[in-house]
Amino acid sequence: MWRRELLGSMGIVVLAPAKALPLSETDAASGVRAALERGALAAVAALGRSGGFMDNEQLRIPLPGALDKAARLLKAAGQGRRVDELVTAMNRAAEQAVPAGRSVLVDAVKRLSVEDALQLVRARGDDAVTRFFETKTREALSARFLPIVALATDKQGLAEKYSAVASKAAGLGLLKGEDASIQAYVTRKALDGLFWQIGEEERRIRHDPVGTGSAILKRVFGR
Repeated sequence: MWRRELLGSMGIVVLAPAKALPLSETDAASGVRAALERGALAAVAALGRSGGFMDNEQLRIPLPGALDKAARLLKAAGQGRRVDELVTAMNRAAEQAVPAGRSVLVDAVKRLSVEDALQLVRARGDDAVTRFFETKTREALSARFLPIVALATDKQGLAEKYSAVASKAAGLGLLKGEDASIQAYVTRKALDGLFWQIGEEERRIRHDPVGTGSAILKRVFGR
């Protein structure tokens, strides 16, 4: 249970749980911004490197839908090398795109309002801050990632090969239209992975704020 209090004649508004020391709105905002920036930078560092996606079993980008099933048949028919090359190229493209999102994420953290921060401190859910952050940045990040992914896939000569197969699959109802373009698909999966990673960092902060070594994170999330 949170309450807003007015302290004395100074007009200082604080936000506090019933059985805790008052938490000022400034502290609440600083804590949420610190958590977001820590999570964003950690995610970019983890994913925006060689192997960031490819070596991560949780986030490795597979071929979409029916194409993934078809790939298994191709492997069984001795065409596994081509399939592996395509999957590797997709993941490498995602890894190259992620660092370009760093400035977008940091700028969004700086623009976070005190009102939004207060709502997020009260919000339930281990990744509530991340989900809010995603609504504010996903569109801008997609615009930043897409040309980088396109360049990477074009260099590999994979865009045309993928599109030819994917377009046929989509036309037959075997593939979602949004996955008919390798650039759009990799961009979307790269963003999914990025926000998943940010969410994991938020969960760590919430579960062990003391372990972060940050006084403001301990004060805001250790209550």
